[in-house]
Amino acid sequence: MFISKQNNIKWTWLVVATVIVLAAILMGVFMYDIPLYVWAQQYDCRVWHWFARIFDGKVWVIVFGLATIVMYLKKTYELRNDPTTHMHWFDIKFLTKDAYIKLKNSNAFLVLCSLVASGVVVEILKFVIGRARPVFFDTFGIVGFFPFTNEWAFNSMPSGHTALSFAGLVMLGMLMPRFKWLTWTLAIIIAVSRIAIGAHWPTDVLLGAFIGMVSADVVLAIIRKIK
Repeated sequence: MFISKQNNIKWTWLVVATVIVLAAILMGVFMYDIPLYVWAQQYDCRVWHWFARIFDGKVWVIVFGLATIVMYLKKTYELRNDPTTHMHWFDIKFLTKDAYIKLKNSNAFLVLCSLVASGVVVEILKFVIGRARPVFFDTFGIVGFFPFTNEWAFNSMPSGHTALSFAGLVMLGMLMPRFKWLTWTLAIIIAVSRIAIGAHWPTDVLLGAFIGMVSADVVLAIIRKIK
């Protein structure tokens, strides 16, 4: 969304989108979060919980982390057996720079970097914002913010599931444009599931989705420009 065909970030679009998203979040916190959350609860079903388990953030990182390691070993093996390189397994340059040059263009590595970037941003914001999860509203009718805490119950905003899912799926959509409709559809379904099962407020999901999208664009722009 915010990256050109020349792998440049469209900063004007990004700034405008950020302002719009923040305004929507502010309105949501005071106006539509609770009504939308209550409405979504009537559609809670086992399918949503299945999505939550399959597309957990840890699953994303493990899958693409292992895929990146396999790709790295494959590339280093190819370099090792290339007679023009004259490199051996204990050559530091061989194990790092030259393997990375080929690795950085692999889909698995790009997705992994996008996941890590969005994950770091999410964890920082969760700690700083400290929003109470919907379970407090369901049980006690309590909503609010309790900043600077690592407690799970007060780490609702932004949604980590949504952020990592958008980071990975948006990146895959950019790398494989033919399947962009599928990756975006799946990302949206995952985001909606977080509200339906009562894990997050709508604005938590909105912020998570935005972080994931921006992470994918920025990571692709940076890595593609590294010589």
